[in-house]
Amino acid sequence: MAALGWLTPRRRSATARSVLAGEAAAEAARKTSAADDDAALLTGTSEEAPEELVFPVAGDVRAAAFFDLDNTVMQGAAIFHFGRGLYKRKFFERRELTRFAWQQAWFRLAGVEDPEHMQDARDSALSIVKGHRVSELMSIGEEIYDEYMADRIWPGTRALAQAHLDAGQKVWLVTAAPVETATIIARRLGLTGALGTVAESVDGVYTGRLVGEPLHGPAKAEAVRALAAAEDLDLDRCAAYSDSHNDIPMLSLVGHPYAINPDTKLRKYARARDWRLRDYRTGRLAAGAVVAQPPVAGAGVLAELGSGLIA
Repeated sequence: MAALGWLTPRRRSATARSVLAGEAAAEAARKTSAADDDAALLTGTSEEAPEELVFPVAGDVRAAAFFDLDNTVMQGAAIFHFGRGLYKRKFFERRELTRFAWQQAWFRLAGVEDPEHMQDARDSALSIVKGHRVSELMSIGEEIYDEYMADRIWPGTRALAQAHLDAGQKVWLVTAAPVETATIIARRLGLTGALGTVAESVDGVYTGRLVGEPLHGPAKAEAVRALAAAEDLDLDRCAAYSDSHNDIPMLSLVGHPYAINPDTKLRKYARARDWRLRDYRTGRLAAGAVVAQPPVAGAGVLAELGSGLIA
């Protein structure tokens, strides 16, 4: 699927686009906050929380926690799982399915985000949803969460989020996934809300364009900064959690950064700065070694994913 017009050179600088994306995400997150007086809390098991946890501080209303989504809270990438659900509902053709499957295969084999793959997935998603109503995609997103995402939540990360909730703090997802998808996941997990990529809509219909740019890298930091200002949070008392070196700008904003299931670059960066690390994976990826796979192994994963997508 061809790239959309918003990928062509723009008049705004990259920094300005990041600020715009961050501010739009913060505004959307506050409007669609999943929390209310009757919101259910997470049900993470207490034994999965770190034993030495003396943070968060209970009753600190100027503190909050910010969690990256893909491979931090959930195994895999939300945009790929969303694509699987849309394919099942015949939103796009089989050739697009192959693209989604290959991108997910790369994510699973390498254990890290590939910006080119992630951008390609977002291009496809924007083209696919163009002309559809926001309410329609929200309804479908609820179904897709049950089908493909609910059983992919990392229990250990969920327990960390629970600790913040139990301390009376707000907990936000921060992700490059569409804000509608992220909001559904946050609500299902009992979190406060979500900061995500904001797709433009007019009269409740997607235009196929973004507000700013995808909420990735520096844009995530701008979103957290904007939300903290709006919510009167003290970032030095806040926590952030991520698996990716791309989120170092966000992690560096807060007083309590955590590397969760970290990629190699983030693990090295975090260790050099004495950041806390948590790894809930097992086997090869938990050891932090990305082993080159022979072609047949990659093909096997692709075939497995393909069959799963078609099912």
